Amino acid sequence: MTDPRTDGPTSRVDFDEFVAARSSGLLRTAYLLTHDHALAEDLLQTALTKAWFAWGRIDGHPEPYVRRILVNTYATWWRRRWNGELATEELPETQSGDGAGASDSGHDLWTAMERLPKRQRAVVVLRYFEDLTETETARLMGCSVGTVKSQTSKALAKLRIDPALAVEKEDLR
Repeated sequence: MTDPRTDGPTSRVDFDEFVAARSSGLLRTAYLLTHDHALAEDLLQTALTKAWFAWGRIDGHPEPYVRRILVNTYATWWRRRWNGELATEELPETQSGDGAGASDSGHDLWTAMERLPKRQRAVVVLRYFEDLTETETARLMGCSVGTVKSQTSKALAKLRIDPALAVEKEDLR
């Protein structure tokens, strides 16, 4: 019996070449989803491992298939992970009210993106950072185009009113 991953048009060499060529782009997507370098690397490694086992069954260009594995794996992680508060002995540092840190925190897209629900964050990342169409995003997330549209609309509405992105009158001068 032969291993489909080592014979035929989609061989181990093809997989290695794919990883070498596309892993940096996939890692960027993973980072945009997780906003954590270590988690992004873990997410990409998990997705590539899953892709390795399915490599012989992938027809055509493998990147959309691997990207879907990446998004689906991320979705299962956020469903399992508890995002509640953790008790600590020390309170986090607060920013001073003197305006010295205003340029650092005035318009923080990452802070606003972290406040979005995971599904809305995934839609924003895929649509606006990865520049995918609504149809491609829906296919990747395993949902309808209408769901992508509604989640995008809700996410943008939340970002518009997020205090991390608020433009103060002083900024307009």
